[in-house]
Amino acid sequence: MNTIIFNCKRQRRAAPDKEPRMIDRYTVEHLDYGTSKSFEETVIAFEAVTGDASGDRYAQARSGSKNADEFERRMNEIAGSSGFMRFLTLDHGGWLALFGPHIKSRLYIVGNPLIARTMLQHHVEVGLNVPVRLLIYENAAGEVRLGYDLPSSLMSRLNNAEVTEAARKLDAKLAALAEQVCGEKA
Repeated sequence: MNTIIFNCKRQRRAAPDKEPRMIDRYTVEHLDYGTSKSFEETVIAFEAVTGDASGDRYAQARSGSKNADEFERRMNEIAGSSGFMRFLTLDHGGWLALFGPHIKSRLYIVGNPLIARTMLQHHVEVGLNVPVRLLIYENAAGEVRLGYDLPSSLMSRLNNAEVTEAARKLDAKLAALAEQVCGEKA
C-alpha cells in the first residue's frame, strides 16, 4: 500500500472576489493497494463482497421502508459480506476505448447508509464525501491497484471530533475490504 498526501496545509479564507463562499485547503491521504491478481479477478473479488444497490434497488428499499428498523433490515439485506454496497459503477475503460486508448479502470461509488449515518448525524457536510469513491485500475506498468481517499482525511476539514471518530472506523472497514479484495495486507 502506498499513501500519497496532497496539500499539507489547512486554510480557510474568504474567496478573493468577496463572494459569500469559503475556500478550504486541507490534507487528503490517498491509499493505493497493489495486488498480484488480474484486473478481472480483482473486480470479481470486489463485487463478490459488496452488495448491488445500483439502479432502483436502493431507492425501492428506502421508499418501501416504513420505519428505521425496516430501513436498517433492508440495507443489511443489500450490503455484501464486507458491509458495503455498490451504488454506481463507471467503467472508464469501456467508454475510453471508443476514443482509442485501451485502459482497465473501474470507478465504484460504495458505502452503506447505516455507516454514513454515524457521521451525518454529527455534521451534514459529511454528505459531500459519503458514499466513498474507490478505483480499481491497471497502471501503465501492468500493475493492478485499488485506491481511494481516506475518509477521515476528507472529513478533517469539518473539525468535528464525533465525525473524525466515526470516519476512522470507516477507514478501518475500507482497509479490511481492500486487503480482502487484493489478498494483501497493508
